[in-house]
Amino acid sequence: MDLSTVLRTFAGRCGHKAQVVLKHLSVFLFQLWISRITAASQEHGLKYPAFIVNLIKCQVELNRKVLADLAIYEPKTFKSLAALAKRRRQEGFAAALGDGKEPEGIFSRVVQDH
Repeated sequence: MDLSTVLRTFAGRCGHKAQVVLKHLSVFLFQLWISRITAASQEHGLKYPAFIVNLIKCQVELNRKVLADLAIYEPKTFKSLAALAKRRRQEGFAAALGDGKEPEGIFSRVVQDH
């Protein structure tokens, strides 16, 4: 018997209780992955939301489970991903600031040192 057969048999016998346990387990694991990614990204100077958003902008399609595993078992790889996200974040700041010149007819409260 393979694992899927055993799980289906268990779920059939336990019914609703098995579904509740599996739901709680999946929520717990998701929160665990997020807390691990948060801790690892903070070690590299990024908050979790900024890290995830900038990885998405860089088209890195790794899910939270893989990122959490990389944070634990492959810290150098995670450091490279954090550097990539940091670089993307800095590029976003530079693009938002532009070349420092205000377009005509636009008034800004931004004070720039000249």
